Amino acid sequence: MSGSERITVLLVEDNVDDYLLVRRAFEKLGLGQPLWRVEDGEAAIRYLEGKGEYADRSIYPLPVLVLLDLKLPGLSGFDVLKWIRSQQVIRRIPVVVLTSSCDLRDINRAYELGANSYLKKPVSSADVEGMIAALGLYWLRWNQYPEVVCT
Repeated sequence: MSGSERITVLLVEDNVDDYLLVRRAFEKLGLGQPLWRVEDGEAAIRYLEGKGEYADRSIYPLPVLVLLDLKLPGLSGFDVLKWIRSQQVIRRIPVVVLTSSCDLRDINRAYELGANSYLKKPVSSADVEGMIAALGLYWLRWNQYPEVVCT
């Protein structure tokens, strides 16, 4: 990916407090990546399809990483993950499940549906910053992106 291309992260999160913690961590750590938030599964699919209010890819580019909550209004995070993995063009975009559930059935199902990672949401802002710092280093600095994201 060239330096002129925007690296975008899509956060699929209905809880505004969780979103604010993640956004603050991105800003405090100086990651510099645009962080777009959608609040439900239907909006996540519209964003990823580039439809409706998300049709302008110069404003809403495909993300290099999706941070996905599982418990969403309407379509669940599982539904969104299954949909992403069924789409030829975007199925290789890394998806990190970021959820409050530590239920082993949820963990196993997420991996079976193609999650790249499963993280339990930290409670404290310091722990959120630590998690985002690790995510940022791994997924946004060191990880090599699939070709679809690079074009």
